[in-house]
Amino acid sequence: MGTFRAVVVTKTETGTQAALARFDEADLMDGDVTVRVSHSTLNYKDGLALTGKAPVVRRFPMIPGIDFAGIVETSAHADFRPGDAVILNGWGTGETHLGAYAEKTRVKGDWLVPLPEGLTAAEAMAVGTAGYTAMLCVMALERHGITPERGPLVVTGAAGGVGSVATALLARRGYHVVASTGRPQEADYLKSLGAAEIIDRAELSAPGRALGKERWAGGIDSVGSHTLANVLSMTRYGGAVAACGLAQGMDLPTTVAPFILRGVSLLGVDSVMAPKTLRLEAWSRLATELDRGSLARITSTIPLEAVIEAGAAILEGRIRGRVVVTID
Repeated sequence: MGTFRAVVVTKTETGTQAALARFDEADLMDGDVTVRVSHSTLNYKDGLALTGKAPVVRRFPMIPGIDFAGIVETSAHADFRPGDAVILNGWGTGETHLGAYAEKTRVKGDWLVPLPEGLTAAEAMAVGTAGYTAMLCVMALERHGITPERGPLVVTGAAGGVGSVATALLARRGYHVVASTGRPQEADYLKSLGAAEIIDRAELSAPGRALGKERWAGGIDSVGSHTLANVLSMTRYGGAVAACGLAQGMDLPTTVAPFILRGVSLLGVDSVMAPKTLRLEAWSRLATELDRGSLARITSTIPLEAVIEAGAAILEGRIRGRVVVTID
């Protein structure tokens, strides 16, 4: 047993504080697999945990970070042996279970999936929970029969993590992607990922009508609130929207009109507790379907020491695409 570097969030009299510290391995939580973490990433939820802007951390002290890639050091789980390359997304890590912004972690083996063949640990975290969630959204739309022939798909928050990967995945599968963003300077970036149209998020972010002009066959939304309500109101008859985020808010100020007059479906997508069968399918497809050039274009890399500052930046909308955090 020894100590290792970790970002630790502690509770203070005025809120919470995040700092880089030494953490004692003896204080790791229960689990049957210990992993040496090599890479993590930065998600919107990580920003909330690092800054304390929302109560996502529910025990203290907490090591934030909801996903990681690494190598198994010890294992009492039948599916994993020392030396195996693994990844983890969700399951409460960084919220209720000590998370990924550390050189070492201990988790339940049932939470892990093998690193897919063809992906490096850094590439897997360039995908991260945001990209894995984007693929779950694509899969949900496909199960609902939303094919490229049905018409355009809108992606909200398109310059963010989920949006960037969703845009690249959908474009490669032949969809006409309408990318919604509040950052017009990112138009060339989004077009490089395959977006066919760029629209200003202001078209969707204000209170709208119960039913608007039919513009798309469906979409992927990571924003919520008025944005999701407007996306639904503009979805064509029989279309579907996969919802996976709340960057604008948790509320949904809409009516039943899109559902009962146009047969629109709202598909909820959860990445945190998704069953292993879906996880394995999503990661297998990401390893083969996500263009590596597109992945490189959306990715930047920072060291563990920089993740606290980056957590504030992602909440302020100053992060484009995906951020890989190198741990070792």
